[in-house]
Amino acid sequence: MRLGLFGGTFDPIHFGHLGSAEEVRDAYALDKVCFVPCGVPPHRSTEPGAPPHHRLEMVRLAVADNPGLCASDVEVVRSGASFSIDTVRHFSGRLAPEDDLYLILGLDAFLLIGSWKDWRELLALTHVIVTSRPGAGDALPYERIPVVVRQAFCYDPVRSGFRNEFGKEIRFTRLTDLSVSASAIRELLGKRKSIRYLVPEEVQLYVEKHHLYSESPEC
Repeated sequence: MRLGLFGGTFDPIHFGHLGSAEEVRDAYALDKVCFVPCGVPPHRSTEPGAPPHHRLEMVRLAVADNPGLCASDVEVVRSGASFSIDTVRHFSGRLAPEDDLYLILGLDAFLLIGSWKDWRELLALTHVIVTSRPGAGDALPYERIPVVVRQAFCYDPVRSGFRNEFGKEIRFTRLTDLSVSASAIRELLGKRKSIRYLVPEEVQLYVEKHHLYSESPEC
């Protein structure tokens, strides 16, 4: 089993998230990519626009028709801040020895990984796939990799990636640019504009049913 973990607020989940997950799954021959909506984001100064249970349900609706994607409630039901190390420990403790775990991170998050809780243990437990930002270049220059990460990883020319002493790799992948963001979707909803073709229809209907991202949201 090759399992990818894709964390985030997904506030709301949209076709950019789904397209990225499918592209990474295909590029790295992952059996599944599991979306992990966070409960309490530890690195955000503002609360997500929708409560955790609504964001989780929207993710479940969005991935329901794709057997290669799934949703996990592990961070929503966990009390306190949603730290990635706790989630990685949860999944790594449930996989067989021959299974591989892959943490999927956007470039911005990866560049800050040295500030994460127990990041050294994190990099010892899981492979990391770093994805590009929309409009960015094709590859991440080696000199931009955080210094603390460079000290722990060596370049493997055979696999064209970086590997640490635990055999875990960091790989960089250039995604197809999709100009859609959750913040733009929330802004459209705040102005009572259509979000059709930006999110799956099931997500759009759920947002409308529960009046999410409106002035008087349902909790």
